Amino acid sequence: MVFPNFDPYVLGLHYGDFGLRWYALAYIAGILLGWRYASGLTRNARLWGTRTPTATPPQIDDLILWITLGVIGGGRLGYILFYMLTRADQRALIAEHPLELIKVWHGGMSFHGGLIGVMLAVAFFARANKLDLLRVGDLVAPAVPIGLFFGRLANFINGELWGRATDAAWGVVFCNQRIMEANGGYCPAGDAPRHPSQLYEALLEGVLLFLILRVATHRLKWLQRQGGVSGLFLLCYGLFRISLENVREPDAGLNHLPLGLTMGILLSVPMVAGGAWLVWRAARAAPPVEAAATPPAA
Repeated sequence: MVFPNFDPYVLGLHYGDFGLRWYALAYIAGILLGWRYASGLTRNARLWGTRTPTATPPQIDDLILWITLGVIGGGRLGYILFYMLTRADQRALIAEHPLELIKVWHGGMSFHGGLIGVMLAVAFFARANKLDLLRVGDLVAPAVPIGLFFGRLANFINGELWGRATDAAWGVVFCNQRIMEANGGYCPAGDAPRHPSQLYEALLEGVLLFLILRVATHRLKWLQRQGGVSGLFLLCYGLFRISLENVREPDAGLNHLPLGLTMGILLSVPMVAGGAWLVWRAARAAPPVEAAATPPAA
């Protein structure tokens, strides 16, 4: 399958390099839908048992601004630290063109950097509002896969972060006119069919992870167990990302790490360890106490 000639701009509307890109729209959709989903969790009294919801809907409205800054700032800073400063060619590019550090429209956002940014935003928000940090994290975590799903679809539309070469029938040749024009007449992915790893990630990190956390919040009532939902998110995302690194093409300049590791694996291992500890801690806590049933009126 030859990669479709997607237009990176929504409805093709842009002026030079500026316009509404599908990637930006993915961020907007993920943040807005995630905000509504988290707000809905606070309004569902059945999920909280005898506990008061961690935050009120107005507090969730304030939190979304903190998270937006954390996602954008952390995602870009993480990309610079993990994927630019670790490569000699990128360090030379930065030295010659320092403004490349802020040109997010040229690509370059790191999930792990965005995660760190969100964690810091949640920490500052919890402290400012005198809320329990882990419980705020439990409220945010179920909404994150929504943004991951749209983000990975945008990666596919952009023809970036493609997978390794494959003989599978669904392999995609990530080369078209737009990609060739943007790269001086050649395609960085070559002409070999590759795994559409962006779509694999959309299904695992987006759809499946959302369903797992949905079971945890709505069936197991783990919003009543401090840190449990946050830990489950970290554990599952880390395991999914590590498994998908086997079909995802390593970043250029970072494909010679020892033991066949990739940057994605190195950054995901601490997530798995921290998530497993939080899940273990939540699982061994006392089970949630259900609210007493109200006796029927005579």
